[in-house]
Amino acid sequence: MAVLERLWRSLAARARPTGGVLPPTRKSQTRDLGIRTPPLPARVTLLLEDGRDQPWREVQPIVKPGQYVRAGEPVARAVGHLALPVHASISGHVSALFMHDESAPDGQHRPAVVIDADGASQHQWLPALDWQAALPDEIIQRIADAGIAGMGGGGFPAHLKIRAARQASIDTLVVNAAECEPYLSVDDQTLRLHADRVLSGAAMVARATGAAAIVIGIEDDKPEAASAVRDRLGELPCPARLEVIPTRYPSGGERQLIERLLGRRLSTGQLPVDAGVLCHNPGTLAAIHDAVALGKPMIERTLTLAGRALDRPGNVTARLGTAIEHLLIDAGLDRARLSRVIEGGPMMGQAISSLSQPITQTTNGLIAADETELPTPPPARPCIRCGDCQPACPAGLAPQQLWWHAQAGEDQKAEANGLFDCIECGACDYVCPSHLPLASGFGEAKQRLRTARAESARADQARHRFEARQAREQREAAEREARRQARRQAAARRGQQRDATSGSKETSAGAKGAATAPDVRGLRIAQAAAKAAARKAEKALERAAQQQESADVLADLETQLNIAREHLAAADARLKTARQEETRS
Repeated sequence: MAVLERLWRSLAARARPTGGVLPPTRKSQTRDLGIRTPPLPARVTLLLEDGRDQPWREVQPIVKPGQYVRAGEPVARAVGHLALPVHASISGHVSALFMHDESAPDGQHRPAVVIDADGASQHQWLPALDWQAALPDEIIQRIADAGIAGMGGGGFPAHLKIRAARQASIDTLVVNAAECEPYLSVDDQTLRLHADRVLSGAAMVARATGAAAIVIGIEDDKPEAASAVRDRLGELPCPARLEVIPTRYPSGGERQLIERLLGRRLSTGQLPVDAGVLCHNPGTLAAIHDAVALGKPMIERTLTLAGRALDRPGNVTARLGTAIEHLLIDAGLDRARLSRVIEGGPMMGQAISSLSQPITQTTNGLIAADETELPTPPPARPCIRCGDCQPACPAGLAPQQLWWHAQAGEDQKAEANGLFDCIECGACDYVCPSHLPLASGFGEAKQRLRTARAESARADQARHRFEARQAREQREAAEREARRQARRQAAARRGQQRDATSGSKETSAGAKGAATAPDVRGLRIAQAAAKAAARKAEKALERAAQQQESADVLADLETQLNIAREHLAAADARLKTARQEETRS
């Protein structure tokens, strides 16, 4: 077995530079049809959670049923660290408000704000921001206030990625325009028609992060988009270049694109910012331009409508919260031909259970397919050990070997062989002659490992809470003692000032200043250490969220962040008190 493992690793290393598969792109359905705007819906449903029920993503409604709102007006504020504010996508009256305690396991009445349109199309934007004169933190705050999440599928808050990139002092911003999923042509059309917005958004992000260069990666099946970008590269305020790469799925994977464009390979557990890189897709950058330059919050997105069950496929810019059925009917849905609807692309997308579901920021495409177009996969059969999955893996893994470990419950061995490097792209599923659900099996193995780690972390979480309570009690006792000492010292100084001569007063004051200075200096050092601890805890939470750690692990990190912030607040208070005492003396 050891010999086989060495052979697999050797083959994986040779397969790493290529990898991927070549499924039919099927982009011809929509790639030359431009972008249209469908009729505004009569009602929108703005979800207040992303389906993972995580408190750090929680938002809190700030409107009431019957209240009138305009498009762009906030209807919910961010509560959790990774949450984003929600804005009304149409003008009208709030007709319903579903809270978390009213949600149901079957998905009905998910936490949401429901707005009925008034047909007036009133809007309320934020004030425009002069990004070239604004400070980086002002740009980042505007992106946060606009509620922009990444539109490539993950939905991670854009401002947190940008802030982390600034703290890491990245040198390169990568614009991920590969768009390798079949059917989808959103980024292609966005670059063709709105390259100015995309590149302007890239310049804003480069200023906010301090990136010295911009690299745009695009596949060679999008020559019109590449030409539109090339014509405007000279308008960017920093060095920029366009890299055209061969069309191959999944060339748009973040790690794969960074390695191909910059030659920087990320090891297990590393994020792009660890390699000095930040990635954003064209849709996110266009939304950032609108938010900063125009003050327009995140209320709409462009998505692809494709599939043989549609008479009028194409790309549309639709308001968030619009029911999927509304968009498909406008695209000429033929229910008799409809077999299933996939949200996203056919490789990594998910079949939806109800056409009444609303679109969200991460809905980059809807495929209304008939049975012949995307047929139901046949039943899985035993692995025949053909090895076809290995050269297809873009991460250079051995899926066959990982599958054996996962099926045997040997998750630790699977992890040792690169399980968490798997991006679950489905390339191995695509080439498997036995139709094994490899990607989903790897996802389940990852979840088992995360669950096991979460269980072991619960004791640590309880310990952190106990230590936080102890630290708080000790801090309060120390503050009480410090106040008592300060009162005693003040009384002693008043007595000295009454009884001592002017010469002795000067001597006493000099001695007192000498005694006070070291205390203030020590408090400054403690404050700096508390700030560093808070930044470290914040970065750890953001990293764990990007890696989709379990709820218990993230809750533990959230607790640690709260403790660090409490310590920082206490350090600030102690330093302020000491400075006031020093001034009075």
